[in-house]
Parts: sequence; C-alpha cells; structure tokens
Amino acid sequence: MYKLIDGKAHSARIRGEIKARVEQYKKARGSDIGLAVVLVGSDPASQVYVRNKIRACEECGIKSFANYLPETARQKDVEELVKSLAEDENIHGILVQLPLPAHLDEKAILDLIPVEKDVDGFCEENIGRLCMNRDCLVACTPNGVMQMLKAEGTEIKGKNAVVIGRSNIVGKPMAMLLLNADATVTVCHSKTANLKEICRNADILVAAIGRAKFVTADMVKDGAVVVDVGINRNSDGKLCGDVDFDAVRDKCSYITPVPGGVGPMTITMLLYNTVCAAERS
Repeated sequence: MYKLIDGKAHSARIRGEIKARVEQYKKARGSDIGLAVVLVGSDPASQVYVRNKIRACEECGIKSFANYLPETARQKDVEELVKSLAEDENIHGILVQLPLPAHLDEKAILDLIPVEKDVDGFCEENIGRLCMNRDCLVACTPNGVMQMLKAEGTEIKGKNAVVIGRSNIVGKPMAMLLLNADATVTVCHSKTANLKEICRNADILVAAIGRAKFVTADMVKDGAVVVDVGINRNSDGKLCGDVDFDAVRDKCSYITPVPGGVGPMTITMLLYNTVCAAERS
C-alpha cells in the first residue's frame, strides 16, 4: 500500500518554522526581512505566481516589494531596476519572474543579482557551490523535494536515484542534491537510450520532464519512491503531473500527487531561502 506525500502539510509545517525565524530576526535586529519580485509584462501564469509569492510573504511576516514593468520595457530599464534592488539594504532576496519577454537578455539580467540575494538559487556561484557540496542558496523546487523526502524518513544513502529531466531549474540541481546525500544518481533526458530499463532500477524516481503522464507503470520498480515535479493539463484541461498517478501509485511505497505534492513546497522554499539570506547578511 502506497503512502501519499502531502506537500501541503509539509509546506505548512515549514512555513510555521519560517514565521518563527522571521519574528526572531525582527526582534534581534529591529528590521524587516525583504523580498523583491520583478515582473516584466502581463503573462497570466506569471501574474498568478507573483500574487501567490506576495501572499506567502505576508503570511510569514516577510515584507514583499513588488516591481512591475511593461512588456515593452527595455533591457536598460530592467537592468537598472535589478541594480537598484541589489544595492538596497532592506532587500535580502531578489526574484526575477521567468520567462521574460523574448526581446530581453535573461542571462544578463539574472547575472546582476548578487549571489547572497539569489533566493532562486540559479546563479552560477550558487550552482557551483551546490556541485561542490558547500553551503549555498539552493534552487527552490529540488530543495523542496529533499525536505519532503527527509521528513518522510526516506533512506537516500546508497539508493539508486533516477531524475528524468536535465533543466537548470530542476533536473540538474535535483541530481546534485541526491548525489550530495550519497545516492547513486542517473540523469535521463530526451536522448537517453533504454529509458524504461533505467527507470525500473530506481529506488527513488523524480520526474521533471514536463510531459503529462509520461511515467507509466512499466517504468516503476515495486516499492519505489516516486516524486512528480510536473505540472501539466490533460485533454480535459485538468491538472496532472508527469506521472500516470492512477496507474503507478499501487507499485510505490511513497508518491507525490499533482496538485498538492511538490508544488506547495516551491514557494515555501523561496521564503526559506529569503530568511537564510537575511540571517547571513
């Protein structure tokens, strides 16, 4: 019988801890913890994400600074805004909501975020420190996955872990976190041969490929821990993950649902990173 990993419950627990740390910080330093969010354009999904992040900040006592620029904003406009936020002592974390409009140089803008304020964990120095297993700000979604696995008592050391997907945001940092926790890690992608056979050998299987119900029952080992990072919509417009949940769940020891699994942890770990950045400042 499988056990559902409840991301909402884990998120609520960690947010309670974050709120306590924020209160302690304010009491000790007499100032707020600040998170700045930059949104360029009017992409509906991005607007929803930003609203959710601002609401989460309010719940935990973090002061949010929302910065909105039009779709037509010039590279210079966005860069000057990020530079001003980088120099502001009241702001401990900076998040540039992606994707940016196509005419903007995303890398040049993200490179302006100081490593100590990179609460998304995307900058080259933070990724490099993660690869070297040193203290750093870690990408939010993979970090959320690790927090859930540890809270559930999942044994990672010595286990075979397979990550499907090699994005800089999820796949690669996920693989490094599992490797740092002493798993034997295989990263699979669109060019991987014998994908099903590799996945069937996984004690821990993380799907982050962005394809609805891609992981089927014949790809999952009996008793595996399955983590579904995907957020897709099926032909009926209903949210679903990268894993065919109904077909796979009875083969698992643990599995995350979509929605309600990894998703709630992503914003929570953004808040976590912001508090860590403030405490280190």
